[in-house]
Amino acid sequence: MTEKFKRVHIIVLDSVGIGEASDAAKYGDEGCDTLGHTAEAMGGLNAPNLARLGLSNIRPERPILGVPVQPQPAAYYSKMHEVSAGKDSMDGHWEMMGLPVLTPLHTFPNGFPEELISKIEAFSGRKVIWNKPASGTEIIKKLGERQMKTGELIVYTSGDSVLQIAAHEKVIPLEELYKICEYSRKLTIDEPYHLGRVIARPFLGDNAENFERTANRRDLTLVPPEKTVLDLLAEAGLDTLAIGKINDIFSGQGIKEGWHTVSNDDGMERFISILDRDFHGLSFTNLVDFDAKYGHRREPVLFGKAIETFDRQLGQALSKLKEDDLLIITADHGNDPGFRGTDHTREYVPLLVYSPAFAAGQELPVRETFADLGATITDNFKTTMPKVGTSFLDALK
Repeated sequence: MTEKFKRVHIIVLDSVGIGEASDAAKYGDEGCDTLGHTAEAMGGLNAPNLARLGLSNIRPERPILGVPVQPQPAAYYSKMHEVSAGKDSMDGHWEMMGLPVLTPLHTFPNGFPEELISKIEAFSGRKVIWNKPASGTEIIKKLGERQMKTGELIVYTSGDSVLQIAAHEKVIPLEELYKICEYSRKLTIDEPYHLGRVIARPFLGDNAENFERTANRRDLTLVPPEKTVLDLLAEAGLDTLAIGKINDIFSGQGIKEGWHTVSNDDGMERFISILDRDFHGLSFTNLVDFDAKYGHRREPVLFGKAIETFDRQLGQALSKLKEDDLLIITADHGNDPGFRGTDHTREYVPLLVYSPAFAAGQELPVRETFADLGATITDNFKTTMPKVGTSFLDALK
């Protein structure tokens, strides 16, 4: 049996949720709605391409302001519910690729134990400061000037399972910062810490007024303990192309070729460029600015403007798709910029599935797990199926 699509493309709009999940109360996230609150803050989103695909058709009873419900959307549309125990990027992406994270990773709302901090200090020869939850942009405003003078390491966490280390690039060179983070990653893989990610957070600037985190961020995740859809595709000889932080999230496992990006724009330009390549398999893109620049900082208007910019670039990408291309647009979690706090929010994520081969789109059943996405991809390419997930390939006509 021949495959339906020669190339499948996933674009993950990092943190662009579409309303509270059924278990949002478990996470204290009742009332969150990333797309809804963002559109309201904008006075309506100007996103004609997402509208044409059927974004508001996902929830016609409460359309995204400025995004009209389509009488005949171009894409198949639905939303997906996460089954993983957390709401971090790693959880969401791994689940998409057939590997839900069912055992909760540890979080450290009161900071990391002194034993761990002491080991990091001994290895680096540098003192650790802060060691509590914080907004990344706020903590470098607060402690960045001190860090420049002393060479200390700013260590902080969040509501997610993550240890972040911030340092000025001209004070602690990137290579040194990466080595410290790699050491910290080794310490925190297993119990008693069992952390999802260690992130290097370099910044530049002269003072608190102009400090900016740079694109030299590095995410050091856990290595997936079992094969993911990426591995299954790679083992079958298919291309697996990763754009943005995908390579970091999967620790390079199952990825044939990858590119780090410096922004959403850069990621979309890379994606548009690979549409001109004759490859056979999967392209997997993460656009992180929604999350890192606007969601955590609770900047709904800037978040909305980023969606509108993405929509314009999406128009360029849609024009390059061929009859045997399948495009899937989704998200990995929410991060409602109009919500309290600074952490991710437990939400459904949108699912838009489009090919020029479709006569028209229609509604798909709500997906009970993100893993349905990976199952659909392996079903298309006739590879080994993942253990989790139900394919919706046969519904795409």
